[in-house]
Amino acid sequence: MIKEPIGLQELRRKIYLKAKADKTCRFWGLYVHVCRFDTLHEAYHMAKRNNGAPGIDGVTFEDVEEGGIDDFIKQIRNELVSSTYKPLRNRRKEMPKGKDNVRVLGISSIKDRVVQGSLKLILEAIYEADFQEGSYGYRPKRHAHSAVNRVAEAVVKAKTKIIDIDLSAYFDNVRHHILLNKVC
Repeated sequence: MIKEPIGLQELRRKIYLKAKADKTCRFWGLYVHVCRFDTLHEAYHMAKRNNGAPGIDGVTFEDVEEGGIDDFIKQIRNELVSSTYKPLRNRRKEMPKGKDNVRVLGISSIKDRVVQGSLKLILEAIYEADFQEGSYGYRPKRHAHSAVNRVAEAVVKAKTKIIDIDLSAYFDNVRHHILLNKVC
């Protein structure tokens, strides 16, 4: 009997449930899910919804759609499967920040955003299971208004301890070689 392949949402749900049920579980074989056509396709649509500027290669979403989204995704998938994928450098753009400061943005190519989004879709299901219910920063279906409402509810219940951490410009100041040694 051959099992029917499951959709991306069902796959993510199963990964999440496994991570939630077994905190010691170490996942393996995730790369195949990152390379799935439907995962890459959803990642493309996530990137397009953000409507970002083109990367260093100058390729826009209009260019991709003109050449065919499916062909674009198949090309990325082939590069990932054959281990020939190489990310491009980010296009650097300086944005004014305050009176005398600038913030340097790194703008990834659309192809790199699709690969990053595909990784996010799979890994997010694992890490989301470990977050506390009261964590709001950069989580799916969590918004600043929800965090404010939660604080307001806590104040009404006379809970007055609040932990607020601002990692302002953290990645601008972190020693990257130490961070990479911890991650890799």
